[in-house]
Parts: sequence; C-alpha cells; structure tokens
Amino acid sequence: MTLETEDLLQSILDSLDRIDYIRPDDIPDIELYMDQVTSFMDEQLSSSKRYDDDKILTKTMINNYAKNNLLPPPVKKKYSKEHVVVMIFIYYFKTILSIKDIETILTPITEKYFDTGSDVDVASIYEEVCDTAKSQIQNLKDEVREAYETSQNTFKDMEGLSDSDREYLQLFSLISSLSFDVYAKKALIERIIDELPEPVHKKK
Repeated sequence: MTLETEDLLQSILDSLDRIDYIRPDDIPDIELYMDQVTSFMDEQLSSSKRYDDDKILTKTMINNYAKNNLLPPPVKKKYSKEHVVVMIFIYYFKTILSIKDIETILTPITEKYFDTGSDVDVASIYEEVCDTAKSQIQNLKDEVREAYETSQNTFKDMEGLSDSDREYLQLFSLISSLSFDVYAKKALIERIIDELPEPVHKKK
C-alpha cells in the first residue's frame, strides 16, 4: 500500500467519523415560512454537499413533496418542527429510494405520529433511528477498511501493468466492491418495502 493510498483510506475513515445529523433540539420549535425552512436546511446540511452549488432543499422540492403526499400540508403557509423532520428524512432517503418508495415508508409514520402531541411523535422517531444509525459508524469503518485491504490484493499478479495502472485498477476494484454493497442493500430495502402495504390513499 503506497503512502497515497494510505492517506486516501485514512481520509475516508475520518470522513465517516464526521457524519452527523440534525438533532431535534437544533430544529426551531417555532413555525417557519418556506424561505426559513430552506435556509435552515442549507445551513445545517451544508457539510453533506458534494459540490458548493448543490441544492439541499428548494421551494420547488417542498411543493413537490406535498404534491406527492410525502409531506403533510403546511398550516397557513408555515411549517412546524415535525414538517422539518419529515423533510430531513426525505433528504436522506431520496439518494437511494424512489419517490413512491419514500411515500410507502413515510406515510404510515406521518399518518399516525405527525402532530399528535404524544411522547411518540415524528421527532422522537427521528432521534431514535438516527442514534441507532450513528452507533453503526465503527462497523461501517471496519467494513470499508476490509474492502480497501482486499482491493489492494487485486491485480497484484497480473503481468504487463505499470505501477500507476495497477494502483488505478485497485481503486476501481474498491469502488466496484463498495458499489456492489450499496446495490445489494438497496435491493434488500426495496424487497422489504415491496412487502409493506401501500398508502391508503393509493388504494382508493
């Protein structure tokens, strides 16, 4: 393993340590207008941007979420803390799931726990699942390290490769391995979703 690849591995592992989420206590308890919601989300999730001009949330996105039954309608054009939580869920889910799948998994949550005033609400559900996910960071780091080390043993015995070509193919092997892991988990998630009942309004 060269110095450069060691640095890359450490950079990847360090980035996993920095993964965090918007905590419910950080979300304003007051109702927000749409512009305030987009500003809040952009500020809180800016570290998750790949490029500076990436959009975290826009007015068009919010309107589309409501149109597609992902987000309960605002009250007098204002959004509550629970609205913001639902939008955070959507932000993370949409990177791997279709709008239809997100609707299928979120609708039972919003129908039963949105704006109920009970101890079990959308915000408490969000905090519980995020804490659980956060606890898996070390396991994820171990998996990435194992995948990286395995990739370093690929193409070692293939003749006719320059050192730079071999290093690139090893990185390609790592990308392929991680991609397959994402593909397999996505397929598993979709299989679970397919076993869930469709939202009630879809059956009408």
